[in-house]
Amino acid sequence: MDWRHRITKTSIKMKKVLTILSVALIVLATSCKDESQGEIKLVTPEEMQTLLEQKDVQLVDVRTPKELEDGFIDNAQNIDFNSPTFDEDILKLDKSKPVVLYCKSGGRSAKCAEKLQAAGFIKIFDLDGGITKWKFKGFKIQTEN
Repeated sequence: MDWRHRITKTSIKMKKVLTILSVALIVLATSCKDESQGEIKLVTPEEMQTLLEQKDVQLVDVRTPKELEDGFIDNAQNIDFNSPTFDEDILKLDKSKPVVLYCKSGGRSAKCAEKLQAAGFIKIFDLDGGITKWKFKGFKIQTEN
């Protein structure tokens, strides 16, 4: 066998090995999801109503205490996004239970969802359109504790 034939044969084998490794890496990259990073799911008022019927759901209103005077969703706990202790307060929530967030229109709750995700919470739901859309769709709100 001359040297050109050996190089061609070796080159073909290397191409096969590289192809197999490439396919293996693609499969590995697309099939393994990082479970330590929770997913944030934007939910409609109808989907949120269904979530609230489940056991162990933590409902969090991230509006200010003044905004709560206009009404809130029943069983919500208030953790004011603008509070200086906000970052500490959200870490008191149970990471193993679903967290459902809302604010007035969706901006603050989206930021809160990202903080929860970074802190290792797994199931995070954010009400699309906030309590404004919740009320518009005709869902009940409480005005007194």
